Amino acid sequence: MAVRTPLLRYSTNSEDFFLKAECLQPIGSFKLRGAYNKIATLTNAERKRGVIAHSSGNHAQGVAFAARALGVRATIVVPGDIPAIKLEATKGLGADVVLVGNASADRIAKAEELAAQHGWVPVPPYNDLKIIAGQGTIGLEILEDLAGVEVILAPVSGGGLISGIATAIKLMDPKVKVIGVEPELAADAQASLRKGERVTFPAEQVTRTIADGLRTSPVGEIPFLHIKQYVDDIVTVSEDEIRQAMRAILTANRIVAEPSGAVATAAFLYHRDKLPPARKTVAVVSGGNVAPAMLAGILEKTN
Repeated sequence: MAVRTPLLRYSTNSEDFFLKAECLQPIGSFKLRGAYNKIATLTNAERKRGVIAHSSGNHAQGVAFAARALGVRATIVVPGDIPAIKLEATKGLGADVVLVGNASADRIAKAEELAAQHGWVPVPPYNDLKIIAGQGTIGLEILEDLAGVEVILAPVSGGGLISGIATAIKLMDPKVKVIGVEPELAADAQASLRKGERVTFPAEQVTRTIADGLRTSPVGEIPFLHIKQYVDDIVTVSEDEIRQAMRAILTANRIVAEPSGAVATAAFLYHRDKLPPARKTVAVVSGGNVAPAMLAGILEKTN
């Protein structure tokens, strides 16, 4: 269902840098991997009950796409500030949508309420082993496609993507470093890794980041166990650096990254000193679902 996305070379003077273009998935983000893996493994009885998910946007599309392909009814709880492009895409894929407040806790609570009320099967965005395993296939593809890769950079939100990639990588080749990347405004996973326990940032702070897909706080319980064991470090980038990275990706490789999808590249371009030295580095471009008006505004501005 998900496609094998390409590694695109982004050349620099002294190092080889590659982009793992998950923005080229059918729904425009990596989320299809985990959502399809989860729904495909449900029993026939569970599929007949229907599924319920909560999402800030891209997981909603992944669940809707996978559910439609497998003939399963899907209901998705999303925040009121979900980008219109993601909301309309989710509806267009046939899912029922429920709007709630902007905090992660709002949509989690509503999804749990609806699951209990209707008997729908939860398809979590990140706090689930089958979701994590689905996202981990990205790491396996990178290892197969790039011999000698030394560092992999991936964005962190609820933690399903980074924990899946890190687990797959470390079990196959422990020498490869896996580094998470977050916006400075939503750096709760970095704070959690430093403290050794999950830290929650206030919704009014994390919702200020342009990277709407990375506003989840705190990181999920199951992903955090994987992060503590397998992720080498988590670094942060500024809002301005995210915008600059979006422009750089489009210029260098002719692909569109949404803000959340550009953070890993921003870390390589603007914070190389915080990263392990490497001759081959990969940044995961996790999604490309950006509103045309936002993209136009970012492209208009120069440094």
